[in-house]
Amino acid sequence: METTPPTAPIDPRSAFLEEKAFKSRTVLIFGTITDAMAAEAARRLIALDADSCEHIDVIVSSPGGHLESGDTIHDLIRFIRAPVRMIGSGWVGSAATHVYLAAPRERRFCLPNTRFLIHQPSGGIGGKASDIAIQAREIVRARQRVAELIARETNKPVEMVLKDIERDHWLSAQEAIDYGLVGRLVKTREEL
Repeated sequence: METTPPTAPIDPRSAFLEEKAFKSRTVLIFGTITDAMAAEAARRLIALDADSCEHIDVIVSSPGGHLESGDTIHDLIRFIRAPVRMIGSGWVGSAATHVYLAAPRERRFCLPNTRFLIHQPSGGIGGKASDIAIQAREIVRARQRVAELIARETNKPVEMVLKDIERDHWLSAQEAIDYGLVGRLVKTREEL
């Protein structure tokens, strides 16, 4: 006899908020970027794109996380038909900056107190010497790829970006605009 596992009751408040977020065509990227977060963001983006070709707002407030999970969200934003407006809030760091740069500059916004962090990828290397060499090579490749993306999206020379991401490089909202990460600072939704 086959049994199905019990399901958790659906919180009516959560269902209400989910419906409101969907109707407002808003996706939240909050917290550490993981494969589970990337899967959830992908589901929402695909559903909103299937629903309509109207713009989708993605609000990002994240310290970053797993680069390849960020790649998933970044690439999917560029893959779907609906135009995406990125809105930075709180802080947008590391892999979250990678996600944020998926939208063209004219659709990249931030709120006044947003801070941005760009830096080179890091990883926990361990194991046999040959495995460590492979991991180190992949981190160097990822650093080059991240630098090229930032350079392309900010119109900065790759050499300058490589120097800037050698260590943590923090930018205020205005500094991020000057650097080319952000298109425009907004204070209200009506300014989008």
